[in-house]
Amino acid sequence: LIKKYFASSKQYVDCNAIVEKPTNKTHCNTSIMSSEEQTPPLSPEGQEITTRINELGVAIKAAKSEKKPKEEWDPLLKEMIDLKTRFKEVTGKAFGPPPSSKKKKDGANSGTTAPSDKNKEKKAKKAAEKAAKEAKKQAQREERARRELEKAEKASGGSTFGDAPMVQSKSMSDKKWTAIQDLKPNLAGKEVLIRGYLQTTRLMGKGAFTLIRSSLYTAQGVCFESPTIPKEMVKYIGALPVESVVDVKGIVTVPNDPIDSATQKMVEIQISELYCVSKASPNLPFLMEDACRPDFEQEADVGAYTGEEVAAADGLVRVGQEMRLDHRWIDLRTPANQSIFRVESMVGTLFRECLIAKDFIEIHTPKLIGGSSEGGADIFELDYFGKPACLSMSPQLHKQITAACSGFERVFETGPVFRAENSNTRRHLCEFTGFDLEMAISEHYDEVLQVFSDLFIHIFDGLNTRCAAEIERVREQHPFEDLKYLRPTLKITYAEGCALLREAGIEQDDYEDLSTENEKKLGGIVKQKYDTDFFFMDKYPLSVRPFYTMPCPDNPKLSNSYDFFIRGQEILSGAQRVHDPDMILERAKALGIDVDESYVNSFRHGALPHGGGGIGLERVVMLFLGLPNIRKASWFPRDPKRLSP
Repeated sequence: LIKKYFASSKQYVDCNAIVEKPTNKTHCNTSIMSSEEQTPPLSPEGQEITTRINELGVAIKAAKSEKKPKEEWDPLLKEMIDLKTRFKEVTGKAFGPPPSSKKKKDGANSGTTAPSDKNKEKKAKKAAEKAAKEAKKQAQREERARRELEKAEKASGGSTFGDAPMVQSKSMSDKKWTAIQDLKPNLAGKEVLIRGYLQTTRLMGKGAFTLIRSSLYTAQGVCFESPTIPKEMVKYIGALPVESVVDVKGIVTVPNDPIDSATQKMVEIQISELYCVSKASPNLPFLMEDACRPDFEQEADVGAYTGEEVAAADGLVRVGQEMRLDHRWIDLRTPANQSIFRVESMVGTLFRECLIAKDFIEIHTPKLIGGSSEGGADIFELDYFGKPACLSMSPQLHKQITAACSGFERVFETGPVFRAENSNTRRHLCEFTGFDLEMAISEHYDEVLQVFSDLFIHIFDGLNTRCAAEIERVREQHPFEDLKYLRPTLKITYAEGCALLREAGIEQDDYEDLSTENEKKLGGIVKQKYDTDFFFMDKYPLSVRPFYTMPCPDNPKLSNSYDFFIRGQEILSGAQRVHDPDMILERAKALGIDVDESYVNSFRHGALPHGGGGIGLERVVMLFLGLPNIRKASWFPRDPKRLSP
């Protein structure tokens, strides 16, 4: 009967928003048009569509009132939406009643309020009442919490837990904190105070178990209800968000069994006091547990990098590289990252140690320069008070000036290097840390190669002895094989390297530059033949080297230049430099490069024969630890797509 009524009277049913509304008894707004509001007669198709829409509206309303599953009436709703679209195409108008054209009451001078104003006042009043009610509830909650805290403090004889006052350097106390790494069985029975991140917390019965972390080290703390430990304290500990910073005081005990989840396995803290120094947001972007999960399989360390993540076959959650970098401050807390950057720091220490022992001095050169130091186009340009300038691609020219022309003879530098290369790969960055050295030579650039060989052996030996624990922590999450290297370092010529590739069936000309793919393949061949991951090649083609590279005296097509490799990837490039000003100009002209006049002039007043090279720190760390992506070895990576944090 309802269907016939709507079909015969051609009334409109407005079901534009068939949704559940707690305050309404119906879910479909039916609007009957008066005779004076009737639109012009519809075409047969328009009437047919109208009829069907009305039928669907009634059917949907009936289904919802009977509380039928959405799966049953959802197809009807989709059909209605499609029909409304067709109705507009046929009639040129949207389906539904025309806009209301009720006459406004002449109430301008009557002192009465228009209906819309009344509704606004009603809504505002309702919102105010709701806000007041919520404020009252919040005040009641805070009051209950205050009373519970007072009760707990009274039960324990004083404050033993809660949010600590903000540290604002107001005063100094006689408190002494113990480093978590120093928590050992010899402290059993002694009271200690530690500070760290709350890595995990869980309630079990009438107790709370916590894992406190500081840098690479973790210790377990336990807290059980007792005459001195109120239940409110246990609840407080269990409710703290993970990654909050806490101060924990307690007695050191030795557990019956080692605590596998902690680095300090043979101790446990019986918590007597716990204060939150800095409360973390309860909504972390990812869990530390997921960020620490070991790699499922070894990733390739060469090739394109898109940032896209592929789910591991084991189905476990892992945090993707881009998510890690977006929240780097949390990502850096993982044991693997703590270890990676301690290894990286040690590389810098060992680099300085070795070179200072060999009478090198450290220099600091400008990173704002007037032109490309390498003569290339991949530079970041900027305006320098109305003059063109760029960020330095290398300290090359300045380290030559200081070593060969200024009498310092042996210099080194550590600092940022900028490359405007749009290379979205696993081994390239737009900004990296360069470790450079330059030195005067007496007769042959092999003197420089000997220094480099000694330097890297010193670094590798030092890392293996001084960072053994850190290396193992990296290996736990990112499995890798220890680096193999020879004493002295393996040296082959560029031609010999090309010949090894050809013997393996790989095309490579003696005078063409090596591709990344062929470098990687050569590394594998050398590892198989000589059992080393570390080697260098000498006598590169002159055509693929910078203008300041000294040509080979025996073959004008070759140069006195070299590259060092770890696991088939270049980590150092260097050469004997040209120290004759006329030859510098000749080489620059041949390559179409404009050379800074002051650079050339520095060689006109006596210059020592010299050579050197530049090392990429992040790439050394990446390859020494067998990491699949250079971004894992960069504190805050800068690539073509990332400029923060």
